[in-house]
Amino acid sequence: MSHQEREKLKLLQRLRKVRGQLDAVERSLAADEDCGGQLMLLAAVRGGVNSLMGEVLETHIRFHLADGAKEQIAPELAEDLIDLVHAYLK
Repeated sequence: MSHQEREKLKLLQRLRKVRGQLDAVERSLAADEDCGGQLMLLAAVRGGVNSLMGEVLETHIRFHLADGAKEQIAPELAEDLIDLVHAYLK
């Protein structure tokens, strides 16, 4: 399995987890459960989406701006950008 296939599988697994979290929110709302629990579920969804976005952005930076681009940016700059993205999405 290639590196790209492993990354794709990892992202799809993350997406399925977020989908499961959204399903839990839907069940909680339909069952008229406690608002505090619903807010916790929603926070988990937000964290999952932010994490997924961070992974996609990191992959984009690594493979389209640093390694495979016509006009590459410096590896140090790519790492700084990745760190900034992860910090912003926390």
